[in-house]
Amino acid sequence: MRAVIQRVTSASVSVNNTVRSSIGNGLLILAGMEDADTEEDIVWLSSKIVNGRIFNDPQGVMNCSVADTGGEILLISQFTLFASTKKGNRPSYLRSAKSPVAIPLYEKLILQLEKDLGKSIGTGEFGADMQVSLLNDGPVTILIDTKSKE
Repeated sequence: MRAVIQRVTSASVSVNNTVRSSIGNGLLILAGMEDADTEEDIVWLSSKIVNGRIFNDPQGVMNCSVADTGGEILLISQFTLFASTKKGNRPSYLRSAKSPVAIPLYEKLILQLEKDLGKSIGTGEFGADMQVSLLNDGPVTILIDTKSKE
């Protein structure tokens, strides 16, 4: 599983020109799934997202998590995170999990994030053509791959 984590002051996702979800201060998460992902990946990734200390404390040091700040999370599925650009000019998405595998993983990630954060999160619509708007704060953007735990 791969995630792009962006600290935001606001973010929203629209489908068919209708806002589906929006948040204030918090994290916009773009998440891609692959066939090799497991429950262990979901639990590990959720913990990293909710407990990652990427928000400023009163001294301006990144020492607080989204949970510490009472922030919100907006989770968007994005199969293109597993794009392979090794060959040619058209990316290959063969590593991205197909819907029968990806949808249950995405739904489990939603539930795990809500459990770890202690409140509901915003989501996009799996497989839809979505428009995502955000105001990146910092900017702070973190990349995480559950198969490459650095």
